[in-house]
Amino acid sequence: MSKVSRRRFLFGGVAAMGALVVGWGVLPARQRLHGSVSLPLTGGALALNGWVAVAPDGAVTIAMPRSEMGQGVHTALPMLVAEEMDVPLASVRLVQAPLDAIFGNIAMLQDGLPFHPDDDGALKAGARWIVGKVARELGISITGGSSSVKDAWLPMREAGAAARAMLVAAAAGQWRADAADCRTEDGHVLHRDGRKLAYGALAAAAVTSQPGEVRLKTPQQFKLIGRAQPRRDTPSKVDGSAVFGIDVRVPGMVYAAVRMAPVIGGAVATVDTSVALKMPGVLRVVDFSRALGHLAGAGAGVAVVARSWWQARQAALALVITWRDGANAGLSSEQVFDHFAATLDKEDGHAYHQVGDMDSVEGKGAGVARAIGAEYRAPYLAHAAMEPINCTAQVNVRDGKVHLWAPTQSPGFAVKAAAQAAGVAPAAVTLEVTMLGGGFGRRLDVDMVAQAVAIARAMEGVPVQTIWSREDDMGHDVYRPAALARFAATLDAAGHVLGYDCKSASGSVSHQFFKRNLGLPAAGPDKTTAEGAFDMPYELPNQRIRHVIVESAVPLGYWRSVGHSHNAFFKESFIDELAHAAGRDEVAFRRALLAHHPRHLAVLDAAVARAGAAPAGRAHGVALHQSFGTIVAQVAQVSVAGTEIRVHRVVCAIDCGLAVNPNIIAQQAESGVVFGLSAALFGAVTIKDGKVEQSNFHDYPVARLNQAPEVETIIMPSAAHPEGMGEPAVPPIAPAVANAVFKLTGKRLRSLPLSLSS
Repeated sequence: MSKVSRRRFLFGGVAAMGALVVGWGVLPARQRLHGSVSLPLTGGALALNGWVAVAPDGAVTIAMPRSEMGQGVHTALPMLVAEEMDVPLASVRLVQAPLDAIFGNIAMLQDGLPFHPDDDGALKAGARWIVGKVARELGISITGGSSSVKDAWLPMREAGAAARAMLVAAAAGQWRADAADCRTEDGHVLHRDGRKLAYGALAAAAVTSQPGEVRLKTPQQFKLIGRAQPRRDTPSKVDGSAVFGIDVRVPGMVYAAVRMAPVIGGAVATVDTSVALKMPGVLRVVDFSRALGHLAGAGAGVAVVARSWWQARQAALALVITWRDGANAGLSSEQVFDHFAATLDKEDGHAYHQVGDMDSVEGKGAGVARAIGAEYRAPYLAHAAMEPINCTAQVNVRDGKVHLWAPTQSPGFAVKAAAQAAGVAPAAVTLEVTMLGGGFGRRLDVDMVAQAVAIARAMEGVPVQTIWSREDDMGHDVYRPAALARFAATLDAAGHVLGYDCKSASGSVSHQFFKRNLGLPAAGPDKTTAEGAFDMPYELPNQRIRHVIVESAVPLGYWRSVGHSHNAFFKESFIDELAHAAGRDEVAFRRALLAHHPRHLAVLDAAVARAGAAPAGRAHGVALHQSFGTIVAQVAQVSVAGTEIRVHRVVCAIDCGLAVNPNIIAQQAESGVVFGLSAALFGAVTIKDGKVEQSNFHDYPVARLNQAPEVETIIMPSAAHPEGMGEPAVPPIAPAVANAVFKLTGKRLRSLPLSLSS
């Protein structure tokens, strides 16, 4: 079976299973312990498997397959190996993992399957097995989907445990002893009679040793996992030694600033460079549009290369450019939502989840005492990461080599884009992944990489750092989709929900993303459009959740928590509407719908109990949502003064399975709340005349320090497989705040950002 057909299966849905040949399907899944590419090691370190090496001084080197963008993977993932190897976390060194199939992110791709969390059958199990098998073959190295710890949980622990077993076997061989009489502690193998050897002294022998059975530790044996550990990346960020993409400095490096088409999908018609080329420090003007290929929709344009970025920026502003606006010149946000509404009027969409018989409880059916309808909407959102978009590239035309320094979430896609832009094979591209000053999904895309390489290619071997201004970034993002959702529900005379129907419309992130980055045709359903809507835990006897994909001229990308970010607002706000219509307390109403979901119920109860009673003049709003395998309940304490909505305190209860590092979980909860609150209160990207109207933080504000609430995090005890934590605290905050505002004002806010001014 070809890779192309596997990819079409993987991203096109379970329906394409027939494309897999039987002979391939019955083969065992590819192992993830030994890679085909050697680790980049120094100091005499010797690799014991594809993930782990040991140096003569006892230092342990671990391959880091994920990008550090503030979520703590440079701490959490080494903890998995250090735990199984019995070495101090401080002795662990990290090297960037090479592009090898063993480092591919399997969990993220498996989680993309459109199954309800309560589904527990052969179809789901078979689909996950097949996708996992395909994912191992593809080996896509990617950081996203709150999947880093979830995916690494077994392979990195197995790598550590296998290395430990090899070191024990080496020691036992030297001592002519039984391995069962040996144990490990603090980077040493110890014999029961008191003999002791350091890992460094055993590394050479361990490479060829034959260990016995490799056993993973049980949770009861953990010494590191489950205990708070300080962030390993904090000291370098405090003293300034951490290297982000924008910090890269290469001898002889010059800088590029860009001008991109202001209208979405626009192009360059003519460029007058006469003034710019005479300005101080200017070296060259480059039209990079053609090199971008299918990435061009993210911002075709022109770059100025100069000795400093300020010189390049000033010269870029001096360019006289005539733009070809194209088909989107008249596009507006109003048109987008009108199109959504018209589409929902005439199309049924794809049904992601159906339970019971909705036809019998719609309208004025038997037993129906009340029918409730509502329409919700959410705008486009930008990522607005603090580190501006940037990439440094060097293209040596003579030997056909490309060197990249990039803050990317998708190293494999970055290499592919660089190779295409430079006209070389991927093997000719060397990539160094720096730290990311915020990702949030924006750096999953690689338009900036292709752009930087196209500019550097024109400079014929001179390294070029391309940096976007904030205005460039805001106007040429790949945006969180705008969405429109319609709800219809029926209640009986006792206030019980008989029927629950949701139909929504938006563009498809996945269709666009995989077309941009893999060249795949857009086809089939996209789970991200309906996630958070179809996969809710509430036990409603009759329910139907559908979505209609509407072709989007606006470039769309993965935004922190993706579809959950708006669908949680829609769903949890409407559930509150139903509780109010039924004359029930919103917490009691939810509890009654969770009889067979004890974990959800426990999380909800924990948050409500910790929140206590709201102080005078304030109200509590509640939201419960599961995303990326993690259950989160939030209680927001809110006040309203005139039209100002103020959030004072948020209690956030979390069940994310086994908590690898409680410190990082709490940090991600706090980060998610503030990130989500910024979008809930302020975030909106609007389109007028085909252009993004927002340009910087003055018209796309984020929560300031004085607007950030106190966040209290409750981590529920669990021994279950770890789930995602980078995103799940984002979705519940908007509905929690909106539900509190309703209590205070009687106004049901059904559009984001939340506003009392209209």
